[in-house]
Amino acid sequence: MKANKPSLILFFVALLFTIIFDWIKQDALAIYAKAVVLPAIFFYFIVSNDFKVGKTEGLIFFFCFVGQVFDLMDVEISEIGGVISFLIVYLLIIKLFIIDHERIQLRRKDILPISIVVIFIVYLLVSVLSLQFDNMKKFNLLYTIYGIVLSILSYYSFVSYITKGTYLALLMSLMAVSYIFSDIFYIFNVYFSYSVVLVLIRDITQILAYYFMAEYFLEKAKLQRKVLYNN
Repeated sequence: MKANKPSLILFFVALLFTIIFDWIKQDALAIYAKAVVLPAIFFYFIVSNDFKVGKTEGLIFFFCFVGQVFDLMDVEISEIGGVISFLIVYLLIIKLFIIDHERIQLRRKDILPISIVVIFIVYLLVSVLSLQFDNMKKFNLLYTIYGIVLSILSYYSFVSYITKGTYLALLMSLMAVSYIFSDIFYIFNVYFSYSVVLVLIRDITQILAYYFMAEYFLEKAKLQRKVLYNN
């Protein structure tokens, strides 16, 4: 068995138990299961990458961990702390997109699908931000910035896949989709009546976002090594 396999198995076991505990409404046990997820996927990433981690990738995992801690603590500052932590995560991911990827070249045949993507992203952004929750009004500007940053991340991911269609772009898109649904259903779960389905979708998409993010980092590092080898 490869050295990275046990941590990956642990990650999916934690995901499975999170689903089970959410389904049977054992919130305390679900918290313990979710607490295992991020350390497991980080160890999987760092072992798979020969114990090398870039500064930006390290910061992304760190702020994911901080954001998850805020979520699991469920104290008065958890909401604002979690939003700020994942806002930083998204900004760092956008930085990686901009610095490490070639400029997107749009073709005429890409205009229609990209237009659909833009309309869809704007619709989601406006729809979620227009929800008049009493508690959200405290952080209205922060949520607006957060939504715009996530929309930019999603736009770059989807357009990269439309124009390039590479495995790396696919991982980018899957990561973006997972983060979008995780955040949307987090809001629904907090401000609507309790629903097991909402909790399950929130937790599954959040955990899968970590997996796709780690795979994206690994694929990006693999391509960079290939470029260096060819040169």
